[in-house]
Amino acid sequence: MLRISSNSISWNTLQSLSLVLGVISVFIVTLGFCDTVLGNLTDVNKKDFPYVGVNVRGLYTEMTEHNELQNSNFSKLFPSEYYDQSFRTISEAGMNHIRYTLFWESYTLNPIQFMHELISVANTADTYGIKIIYDNHQFHTSSWLNPLNGRGFPSSLFKGDPVRYGYGAGGTVLSADATRWWTDWWNRSIKDTKGNDGWTLQADFLKKIVRAVNNHTSTLGYEILSEPQIHSKDQWEKIKKFNEFMTDELRSVTNKTIAYSIPIPFDLGSPTEMTPANLASLIPANTGNVVFRISLYGNPDSSEYQRAKINTLVRAAHIANIPMYIGEWNKIAHTLTTTGSGVRLFLTDPSKSDINQNDVRLFVKKFKEFGVWGWAYWIWNFVPHKIPNYNLVNFTKSSFETTKYFNYLKNTISSEYGISN
Repeated sequence: MLRISSNSISWNTLQSLSLVLGVISVFIVTLGFCDTVLGNLTDVNKKDFPYVGVNVRGLYTEMTEHNELQNSNFSKLFPSEYYDQSFRTISEAGMNHIRYTLFWESYTLNPIQFMHELISVANTADTYGIKIIYDNHQFHTSSWLNPLNGRGFPSSLFKGDPVRYGYGAGGTVLSADATRWWTDWWNRSIKDTKGNDGWTLQADFLKKIVRAVNNHTSTLGYEILSEPQIHSKDQWEKIKKFNEFMTDELRSVTNKTIAYSIPIPFDLGSPTEMTPANLASLIPANTGNVVFRISLYGNPDSSEYQRAKINTLVRAAHIANIPMYIGEWNKIAHTLTTTGSGVRLFLTDPSKSDINQNDVRLFVKKFKEFGVWGWAYWIWNFVPHKIPNYNLVNFTKSSFETTKYFNYLKNTISSEYGISN
């Protein structure tokens, strides 16, 4: 019996926006950014040492409603002492933080095992002095739309209109059904099969998470929703209302950190108008102990796009006067691909993706320059991944071995923060 231990880039606007500002604006923003960041925290204010760590995935908190084979394979791979071995190793490497990914549909599938695992995570993190952000994650929206790779929202939010949101129709930003679903989500017209409001249902789910782990010393806070999709410029105000609703609901049960996320796709030249001002507008009215969660999958010095992206994000955080939290980062390569319908997009290329020791140091040095509140490398996972640098560890049922990428992190934390074991 399984045992869980207790212990696509458009450059039209980009060139007119970022090239005019250039490198100078990055430095101008950065000079005052650290003080701005540190002035807006409550329980974590004025930290000299940021939260540094990794993303961690679990088992029952990761399962999908529509891929039984994947669930079975995950169960077979899951190590019996996964959390104790993992958290101890992460802590010994000088890290103090974990962003723990979990999925709403996983709770719907098996709420008892989900909560049992969550308590195990909190207890073990307490033991090793690790602070956790519990991340309400989604990838390709839901396994309802993408049974092979998707997970996130429960199928009850799609079954009410299976023609409009077809099973297996695709959950990416390019999918017509996903576009319709996210548009309806921001319009607050999504309901479950019983007619209950989707926003209220999500708030109730997040409150269950809070009530389970909030009293643990390891609990740092909660992320409302990871990388939601945006499909039109009129959705900025609607996403803000969503962030405000979720923040107000969570503030009824916790005063710990709340993170809100950048939307995707992050296309600086798209009609959605991905500008610093629009990104800053997503901040909820109640800004106390709130952080702005972003992702970086390319070094800011590696390309014009990456420089423009970080410039936009830093400026957004500066405008909003909100700490910046880099909840996901790594270095991956993309290959330009054209779909059968003629859509041009950049797909992750595992054969060309990699990160080295110097890359890791460059990332962390930039994070220090920006005065970020915290960061988490992607990813620590018991499941092997086709992208090599996503594998911080290799597990078997009885043993595990960290990869060279984990050593890069450990070495960088020692050199940049003076922390070593």
